[in-house]
Formats: sequence, structure tokens, C-alpha cells
Amino acid sequence: MIIENALLLAVAIIIVAVLFQPRLRQSRDWRATVTPLASIIGSGFLVAAPLLAHAVNSWALLAMAGIVLVAYGIGEVIRYNIRYAEPILNRGQGPHSLLVIEHLSALVLGLAYVISVAFYLRLLASFVLHAMEVESNLLANMITTGILLFIALTGRWCGLGGLERLEESAVNIKLAIIAALLVGLAWFDMNWLAQAGGEISYRPVEDWPYALRLLAGILLIVQGFETSRYLGSDYDAETRIRTMRYAQILSGAIYLLFIGLSLPLLGELHESRDETAIITLSAMVAAILPAMLIVAAVMSQFSAAVADTAGSGGLLSEVSRRRLTPGTGYILVAVVAIVLVWSASIFEIITIASRAFALYYLLQCIVALIVSRGRRDLLRHAGFVVIASLLLLVVLFAIPDGG
Repeated sequence: MIIENALLLAVAIIIVAVLFQPRLRQSRDWRATVTPLASIIGSGFLVAAPLLAHAVNSWALLAMAGIVLVAYGIGEVIRYNIRYAEPILNRGQGPHSLLVIEHLSALVLGLAYVISVAFYLRLLASFVLHAMEVESNLLANMITTGILLFIALTGRWCGLGGLERLEESAVNIKLAIIAALLVGLAWFDMNWLAQAGGEISYRPVEDWPYALRLLAGILLIVQGFETSRYLGSDYDAETRIRTMRYAQILSGAIYLLFIGLSLPLLGELHESRDETAIITLSAMVAAILPAMLIVAAVMSQFSAAVADTAGSGGLLSEVSRRRLTPGTGYILVAVVAIVLVWSASIFEIITIASRAFALYYLLQCIVALIVSRGRRDLLRHAGFVVIASLLLLVVLFAIPDGG
């Protein structure tokens, strides 16, 4: 066990050293990739395994593959809109319906971002206090408020570059711990397969309608790639399209590896949807992993919150036709998030945020449909109709991860 702990710690240290190399940190493409990547691998990374185990038992890898593919399809919609819809919208031209739908989608996304930022940081405070064996809503709210102010003021004074440096450090540490977790799971699986009777039991799913509704909600766990859409003040369209694709491919590979390597443990998670369940269960793999995953959880919440704050600042600037600077947008997001933290239970309103993200993607599909019709792009037009139909089902029937 000592050797395994040392091995996993060494893996994490090596990955951190690689990711903090000046050449990589100075890469424009990497900086543009970090924002969507930070948001995609947020709280969902820890929640996905318990939810999938609860929904579809050991069929979790197949379900995760479906979720990743659908999310990638939605990403193609956003990338299409960056390339073709943005120029029209920036000129204020095009059909009136296009301008109205885009404005409505921005308002919906703004609501979802504010709620998600508050939720991420409130969950971060809970993880920190849980590690300290302290239970206090007042203290958790105070910690959340302090972090919100810190992020907002950093963004206001240092701009997007300052926020990127914050989230880049958090993402680097999180990716290093995830790499160590994957190595630990692979080692555990090899030993498990070598034992007599080491096989995965594929139990039938008892309630498929419920399982599909839950999977529709899990689709929203891998959201976050849309943040690239609102970084136009710092990156050109081709850079955002390319790096959003990088972020989706890398995060998709991480999710699939994680779920695939976790299959021998998922039987223990069948009855639990607690986001800390995988942390507790990781002790079966290596004694050092629970502590490492708590750090990863904190970094996940922080980096996802920073990414969504960055995205929302750019969003507010775009909606206001640059009358508001992104820095002012960061302050507004923090103020509204602080009001939410102190006036409502984030776990009660996260359902609204989950459906709001699905509704935003649905509206973006409509934007893409309007633009593709004008371009007579029939094949893509048909694909957008299929994705829009799936998203409508998510809006109407999904059971979100906070539910």
C-alpha cells in the first residue's frame, strides 16, 4: 500500500510539473482550452459515477459514451454558431427572429451561469468544511461569499487573463490528481481481474423510463464547452472553435476512462447518489486517494466557477453591445450569486439551472437552424433538428443531478 501511495503521488507531481511548464502555460491555444475544460470537468466528474451506477448499474460506460457523443453534437452546434451566426449577430443584421432568439438564449444562459457559480462555490465550501469535520451553513456562506468577491475583483482588476491564470492553476492540479486516480484504478483493476471471480455483473435495469430521465439530466454534467462562445473579446473565432473541440475531446476521454476503470467499484455505488461517495470508495484503491480527491473536488468547483464567471462576463458584455465591460460583468455575476447564496438553498434551485442549460442549448440549435437555412446547409440542418429534439426532451423530462 505504501508503494501504491508513493506511485500515485509521483504521478500527480510529474503531471503538475509538465502542466506548469512555461512553454505550455504561454500557449495561447492551451489558455483558450482551459476555460471550457475547467467547466466541463467540474462537479460532474465526482457526481457522474454514483449517478450512472444508480441509473444503469454496470452499463455505465455505454451510457457515458452516449452522453459524451450527444454533448459533442451540441458542441458542434455552438461551433457552427461561432463561425456563421456570430458575424451576422455582431453586425446586428439578419432576420429579426435570429436576433430575438439569440438575445433570449443569452438571458437564459446568464441565469444558468449565476446559479451554477453560486452552486459550485457553495459546494466547494461544503467540501472544505467536511474535510475539517465542521458543519455550519453560516460559515459555508461566508466562505462562498469571500471566494466570489475574490474571483470578481481579480476579474475586474486583472481582466480575463487574471481569471485564466487562476483557473489554469486549479485545472493543472485537478488534472494531475485525475491522472493519479486513473493510474490507481488501472492498478486496482489489474489486481481485481487476477482474482478468482473477478468479473462485472451486468444486472438488468429495472425502470428504463426513470433511467433515461436521469441520463438526460446527467447530460448537463458535461456542459461548459459553451464558455468558448463568449470569449470573443480575447480570441478569434477559429481559435475558440479549435480549442473548444480540444476541451471536449480531452474531457470526453477522461470521463470514459474514469467510468470504464471504475466499473469494478460501481456495484458499491448502486444505492448512493452522494457526490462524496466516490471519494469514500477510492480508499479501496489507495489510502492516499481520498485526500487527493478532496483537493481535486475543491479545485473542480473553483475552476468551474471561475470558468463560468469568465463566460458570463463576456456574455453580459456581448448582450449589452459592449456598453458593459467584461470586468463589470464579473462584479454583477458575483453580486447576484452572493444574494442567491444567502437567500436560497442552492440544492433547491439547481434543478432550474440544469434545465436552463438545456434550454439555452435548445435555443442555440434554433439559431443554428435559422442560419443554416439561409446557407442551404441541408445536412447540418437535419442534424440540428435531431439535437434540438433531444434537448427538448431533456428540458421536459430530465432529472437533474441536484434533484
